[in-house]
Amino acid sequence: MGTRSRNARAFLSFPLLLYLLTIPSECATDTLIQSQPISVGQTLISAGKVFELGFFSPGNSGKRYIGLWYKNITVRKIVWVANRENPLPATDSASSLVIGSDGNLRLLDGMRNTFWSTNVSLPSNNTVAVLLDKGDFVLKDNVSGFIAWESFNYPCDTFLAGMMIGLNTKTGEKHFLSSWETDNDPSPGTFVLGLTPETPPQLFLWNSSKPYWRGGPWDGWTFIGIPNIGQGYVNGLILISDNQQGTAYLTFTTYNISYVIMNVLAPTGTLKTMNWDEEKNDWFVSWMAVVNPCDIYGVCGPFGVCSNKNGSPICECLKGFVQKSTEDWSKGNWTGGCVRRTELLCQKKISSLANETAQNDGFWKLSGLKLPDHFEYLFNKDYSGCQQWCVSNCSCVAYAYVTGIACMVWAGDLVDVQQFSIGGKDLFLRLANSEMGRDHKRRETNTIIFTTISGVILVGAFMFGLHRWRAKRVKREKRMKHYDVADRKDTLQDHVIHGEPSELPMIDFDKITVATDNFSQTNKLGEGGFGPVYKGKLEDGQEVAVKRLSRHSGQGTEEFKNEILLISKLQHRNLVRLLGCCIEGEEKLLVYEYMTNKSLDMFLFGWFYLGLFSLHVMFMCRLTIPFGIFGYMSPEYAMGGLFSEKSDVFSFGVLLLEIVSGMRNTSFHYYEKYVNLLGYAWQLCNENRASDIMDKVMADSCSESEVMRCICIGLLCVQDHVADRPTMSAVVLMLSSEIDLPHPKQPTFTVQSLSDADLRSQRSKCSLNGVSISVIEGR
Repeated sequence: MGTRSRNARAFLSFPLLLYLLTIPSECATDTLIQSQPISVGQTLISAGKVFELGFFSPGNSGKRYIGLWYKNITVRKIVWVANRENPLPATDSASSLVIGSDGNLRLLDGMRNTFWSTNVSLPSNNTVAVLLDKGDFVLKDNVSGFIAWESFNYPCDTFLAGMMIGLNTKTGEKHFLSSWETDNDPSPGTFVLGLTPETPPQLFLWNSSKPYWRGGPWDGWTFIGIPNIGQGYVNGLILISDNQQGTAYLTFTTYNISYVIMNVLAPTGTLKTMNWDEEKNDWFVSWMAVVNPCDIYGVCGPFGVCSNKNGSPICECLKGFVQKSTEDWSKGNWTGGCVRRTELLCQKKISSLANETAQNDGFWKLSGLKLPDHFEYLFNKDYSGCQQWCVSNCSCVAYAYVTGIACMVWAGDLVDVQQFSIGGKDLFLRLANSEMGRDHKRRETNTIIFTTISGVILVGAFMFGLHRWRAKRVKREKRMKHYDVADRKDTLQDHVIHGEPSELPMIDFDKITVATDNFSQTNKLGEGGFGPVYKGKLEDGQEVAVKRLSRHSGQGTEEFKNEILLISKLQHRNLVRLLGCCIEGEEKLLVYEYMTNKSLDMFLFGWFYLGLFSLHVMFMCRLTIPFGIFGYMSPEYAMGGLFSEKSDVFSFGVLLLEIVSGMRNTSFHYYEKYVNLLGYAWQLCNENRASDIMDKVMADSCSESEVMRCICIGLLCVQDHVADRPTMSAVVLMLSSEIDLPHPKQPTFTVQSLSDADLRSQRSKCSLNGVSISVIEGR
C-alpha cells in the first residue's frame, strides 16, 4: 500500500509540476550575468519595478521574441523587441538569453544556435546587462561601468521618455522608429519616422522610403507643421542639434515620473501619443498625426493647398495658379497640382521678352499655412534682408520669416502646403503684378467703406470716452481731497499718468475693490515682501491678480514707477502680463493677468530638470527669473533694452552660481577684489578651485566635479554675447547628463578686478572636462 500511495501522489503532482514550469517566473533582479541566463518563463525586472523583460509570443503568431514592457500595466504593450527580424519558434521552450563568452548578449534556441546578438566590440568579456527604470536595456563593462550597447539606440515602434531618435550625418548612424508589420507581427513594417538632415531638421514619416507625412522644421519650441501646440517644447519635446558634429536628436521627458506616456508608430502609419489611465485601466490616445487626407504628404501636388474645410474638393490652387489638369481634378486626383496663370516679369526679362513698361512682380501674403517642403535656410537674414533677397532673386518663388528659425526661401515647386484652421505661418508668394491687381479695386472699395464706418465709430467712441473721463476725474479729485493729498505736486500719479501717458491703463480703485470683494481674505492668494496679492474678477469677466503694495514695503515712488514702466514695455512669454495700475491716495496697486494653473511648487516637486525646463516656457509659471534686478540683467538688456529667451538664460546662470555658492551676486564682496560673484567664479574656474566657492551645506551631498560642472554651465549661461549662450533645452541636457560641455568664454563685463590690475592683462586658463583652454583678458 505504501508504494502505491507514493506512486499515486507522484502521479497527481505531475500536472502541477507542468503548470509551474509553464507560468512565468520572475528573477528578483534587474541584472543578467554570464552564469545566470534567463529562460522561457523567466524575466528581468527593473529596480523600481517599472519595466519587465522576457520572452513573449504575440497573438497566435507561433513565434517567440525577447521583448520589453511595462510591468504593472495590465493591458500589455510591447515597447521594444530584440529579435524582431529573426523570431524563435514558439514550440522551442529551451530558448534562453545569455551573455556569451565574448561578453555580448546572445539569444539562443534549444540547439544553442544564435538568433540575435548585440555584436559590439567590448573592452573585456566581463560584462553584465541591466534593465533600467526608464526602459533602457544596457550592456556594460562590469568593472569600468562603460556602456557598450543599449536598446535605446535601436528603437522599434515606440518612443519612450529619455530615448533619442535622430541621425548623425557624418557617420550615417540613424535612430529611427519603424512600425510593426501588423499588430501581431513585430518585424519592421513599411513606415519609418525620423529627422531629416537639413537645417533646421524636420520631423518626417516615410512609407517604403516615400514621403508620407511631414511635421515641418523645428523652430526651437515645436515642429511648425504640426498645428497642435501641445506637441512641442511645452509638452516635454527637446531637439538637440549640432551642425558642426552633424547630429540632430529628438527626445522628450514627462512632467511627472509617475505618468506613463509613449509615442507609438502604428502599422497603419498613424503616429500617436498614448497615455495610461489608472482609473479606467486602459490606454487612451491624447494626440495623433495623420488623421485626415490633408495630412498625407503632397496630396494636392505642386502649388496646391489642402484644407479640411467642409465640402469638397479638399484641394485648391494657390493664388495666381490654375489646375494643371481639370480632368484629373474632376476625378479627385489632385497630385498633378497647379501651374502659374501669368508668367513672372523677371522670367520674361530672362527670356528677353520683357516689356519695359510692365510693373514689377509682387509678393502676396498667405496666412495660417503649413509651409512647403524643400526650403532653403538663410540663417543670417533678418526679415527685411529675407524679403530683399527673395525680391532680387528671380528663382525665389516664395519666402517666409519664422521666429526661432529666421529666413526660409523656396526656389522650386511648393509642395505639401496645408491651410490650418488654427496656427500656421505666413508665406509670401511671388506673383505677376496683374495677379496682384485682380483684387485691387475690390480692396479699395472695402477700404473706403471700412474707413468711413471706422471714422464714425471712433468719433462716437471719443465723445463717449471724453464724457466718462470727465466724470471719473471729478470723482477722483473728490477722493484725493479725502486723503488730503491734493497739494502734492509731484505725486506718483503725476509720474505715471503725466510722465508716461501712453504706457499703461489706469484702473479705477472702486473697480478693483469690487473685483476683489473689498480685498477679502478669501481672495487672498499670498503675501510677499511688498504686500499681499488678491485674486479678482473685473467687470468684463477677466480674472486678475492684484498686488496691493504695503505702505511699509520699502518700495517707493521711483521703484513703483520703474516696475510699471519696465513690465509694461516688456512683452515676453515668461512674464506675467501687467494689465494696469491704480494710484489712489496712499494706495499703490498693480493689476496682473491671473495664472490659473496652480502654484509654482507643484512643478518644482519631483524632477528638478524637467521643472527647470518647463518653468522657462510654460504659461502657467511665468516671471520665473528676476530679470528686473540689475545683478541678474543680461548685458544686452541692461545697456540696450534688448530682451529675448537668451536673457532668461543669463539670469538663470546667475541664479545657478548663487545656488552653488550660497552667495548673492548683487551683494557680493570678497576682499574688494571682484566686482561680483561671476568674476569670482571665473577666477576659481581658472585656478581649478571649485571647492572654494561651494556652499558648505552642500559639501556632504555633492562632489567637487559636480560643483565644477555647475560652475561651467553657469558661466556658459552668462556669456556676454547672446549667440554664445546655450538655449534652456541645452542647459537641461547639460545638467541632466554627462555630455562634454562647450568651453565658456571670459565674461568681459563681470570679471574685472577692482584692485589687482595685473589680472586685467594676465593669460588665464579654465580646465573643463580635463581640457585646458586659454583666454586673453582685454585691457
